[in-house]
Amino acid sequence: MNAINAAGWRPSMGGADNNEMKSATVSGDHGLMLEEPLSFELGAEGKCGVDFAEADRPPMANISRFLRKGTPPLPGLTEPEAVRHYTRLSRQNYAIDLGPFPLGSCTMKHNPRLNEKIARLPGFADVHPMQPQKTVEGALEVIEQLADWLIRLTGMASVAMSPKAGAHGELCGLLCIRAALDARGETRDVVLVPESAHGTNPATAAFAGFKVEAIPATPAGRVDLEALKARLGPHVAGVMITNPNTCGLFEPDMKAIADAVHATGGYVYCDGANFNAIVGKVRPGDLGVDAMHINLHKTFSTPHGGGGPGAGPVVLSEALAPFAPLPFVTRGSDGEIHLVEEENRAEGHGQAFGRMVAFHGQMGMFTRALTYILSHGADGLRQVAEDAVLNANYVLRSCEDILPAPFAQSGPCMHEALFSDAGLAEGFSTLDIAKGLIDEGFHPMTVYFPLVVKGAMLIEPTETESRAGLDRFIASLRSLTTRAKAGDESLHSAPHFAPRRRLDETLAARKPVLVWPEA
Repeated sequence: MNAINAAGWRPSMGGADNNEMKSATVSGDHGLMLEEPLSFELGAEGKCGVDFAEADRPPMANISRFLRKGTPPLPGLTEPEAVRHYTRLSRQNYAIDLGPFPLGSCTMKHNPRLNEKIARLPGFADVHPMQPQKTVEGALEVIEQLADWLIRLTGMASVAMSPKAGAHGELCGLLCIRAALDARGETRDVVLVPESAHGTNPATAAFAGFKVEAIPATPAGRVDLEALKARLGPHVAGVMITNPNTCGLFEPDMKAIADAVHATGGYVYCDGANFNAIVGKVRPGDLGVDAMHINLHKTFSTPHGGGGPGAGPVVLSEALAPFAPLPFVTRGSDGEIHLVEEENRAEGHGQAFGRMVAFHGQMGMFTRALTYILSHGADGLRQVAEDAVLNANYVLRSCEDILPAPFAQSGPCMHEALFSDAGLAEGFSTLDIAKGLIDEGFHPMTVYFPLVVKGAMLIEPTETESRAGLDRFIASLRSLTTRAKAGDESLHSAPHFAPRRRLDETLAARKPVLVWPEA
C-alpha cells in the first residue's frame, strides 16, 4: 500500500504534479465526489425552482394576521441545483445498498425490496389511527398474524405489540413485572443485570424505579451462575439478561438461571435484540423467560430508521400476560378481530398496567416484518439464524490469528465476533482500525463495546453477506491490523478519502454546531 501524505493523497496518483495536487486538495473535489456546500451557501435570493403566480385577490380578513412580514430565510435554488445538491449529498452517505454494516448487536441486514413494496401499499401506508375500526380491518389482521408468529417463534403466551423500540420494550416488560408484583402484594425493588447485558438494561430498570445490582461474568464471558444465586432473595424483582449476550455468546445456564430466579419469586426478562442468532432454533419460553422484547427492525428486516419508527413487541409468559398494556389486538369468540382499547374486567382485560403509547403507530414495521416472515417460513427463519452464526464464526476464525479474540477458546460464537485491540503498536487503538475501514469502503464495526473487553471490536456480519463480501471485509481488517502493528502513522489521520477527515469527536460532543448562522 502506498504511503499517504499529510494532504491525504497517494503520491502515485494520476501523474499530477505537486501543485496540481495541492490545488485539488484545497478545493476538496476528488473525481466525481465533489465537495458539497450547504444549500444556504449554494442559494441566492430571487432564485426558485417553481414559478408562483401573483395572488389575484387579497387575503381573507380573518387570516391576514398570519401573513409573513417578510421573505422567509430559505435558500434560493433552481430545480437542477436542488436535485444535484441532494443527489451529491446521497453519494456521501453510506448505505446498506453500498456495503455491509458490521455493527455488533444491531443486525443491520439487507432489507428485501418486496418488504418495501408491501409497506407502501396505500391501505397500509395511508392508514390513520383515528379511522373507525371497520375501515382498518386489514391492518388489524396484519397485527394479529404477526403477533401469532411472534408467539409461536418464542414459545410464549401473549405479546404486547405497541412498544416502539428495544428500550421501550424493556420498559414495557419491567412495568408488567411491577404490575404482577403489585397484584401479589409484594414490594421488590432490585433488578439484577449481568455485565454481559446490553447497556440499556440497567438504564431501563432504573427508569422503572428499581435499584440495579450488577452480576459478574465468568472468564468464559458468561453469567456467573453461583454469583447470581447468591444475590437472589425476597427483595429481587427479577433479572435482565441478554441471550445471546453482548460478547456474542449463548448462555448455556439460561434454564438454570430462570429456575433459580423463579424459585425465589422473581421474573426473568430477556433482551431480544440478538434474537436473530436463535430465531427458529430456540424458543425463549422453553428456557423460562417471562418477558422479552423483539426488535422487528433487526431480526425481521427494516434496518434502523428505515421508513418510520422502530417496533419492539414484547412477548410475555402466562404469568405476565394478564398485565400487558393497552391497546392490543385479539380475535374474539366470534372469529372477528377486535382492537381492545379499554379495560374490561368482565372480559379479562382489567389488569393491564396502562398504555405505552396512544396508538399502534408503526404499521410500516409490522407489514415489513410479516412480509419477511411469510417469505421465509419457519424453515427459512431457521436458516437465517444458522447463516448468521456461520458468517460470524467465519470472521472470528479468519482473524483470530492476528487480532486477540478474548472468548474464542470458549468455542464457537453466535451471531457476532468479538476482538480486542491488545497487541497493536503503542499509541494505536480500535479507533484507528475503525477509521481505516472507512478508507477501505466499509462502515466500521461497533467499537469499545462491550466494556468488559479492552478496545472491543464487535462485528456482526448478519446472514445476508456472501462469502465473497466477507472475504473483502476480512482482507481489509487484516491489512489495517498489520499496519497498526507496524506503527503506520497514516492510520492516526484516517480516513483520508472520505468526504470528511477525522473529527475532534470530543469537541463535537461538547460544543455541537446545530444551526446555520444567519448572515
